[in-house]
Amino acid sequence: MGAESTSSSGGGIDRNDRRYDTPVVLNIYDLTPMNNYSVWFGLGIFHSGIEVHGKEYGFGAHDFPVSGVFEVEPKACPGFIYRCSISLGRINMSPTEFRTFIENVAAEYHGDTYHLISKNCNHFTDDIACRLTERRIPGWVNRLARLGSLCSCLLPESLQVTTVKQTPEYHHESGEEDGTESLTVTTPRVSTEVDDDQEKRLLSPLAAVSPMSGCGDVTFVKEAHT
Repeated sequence: MGAESTSSSGGGIDRNDRRYDTPVVLNIYDLTPMNNYSVWFGLGIFHSGIEVHGKEYGFGAHDFPVSGVFEVEPKACPGFIYRCSISLGRINMSPTEFRTFIENVAAEYHGDTYHLISKNCNHFTDDIACRLTERRIPGWVNRLARLGSLCSCLLPESLQVTTVKQTPEYHHESGEEDGTESLTVTTPRVSTEVDDDQEKRLLSPLAAVSPMSGCGDVTFVKEAHT
């Protein structure tokens, strides 16, 4: 039958077939220039994404029960300042198999389940890293979430008052070499009204994207349906 990776949830990846050997990389971003100072004390406000097969995957918030998982060009997540990359290991998974994997994971990460303390973008990358490589992301990347009550007062004001108020609109685009489809969403409309839900003060690039930013569209990963 040949050695192939067959898992859609991160386990059971066959590491004997090297045809699709690819690195798994954690890309880390600063949300604020304050990080240049606070990082010396082991603190900082960070966004992170997982890079696999030439695309970077992250998790952001919106108000609807559909996938909040998105993809962008590596090291170029709009609205954030790229800081560094950390190698998490390698996997043997074809682009098609990885797409199946990430679409299944997207079903567990709806935009309306985003939670600054318990389910933010760094929790997402830590989960993906564990499933793919059995490694965790560095603790300092998500330390502020563990501090909990300190987060809202340390977040920049611009992040405290912005939330996404528009559901993703998926558009099929064919033409990828492996036959998979990408799903593009038009740039979300951003509201600058203060949200009553204090726990959705976003560490999220979806809140940072503006139609006037010139950063281009974010591509959402459409979740798999059973």
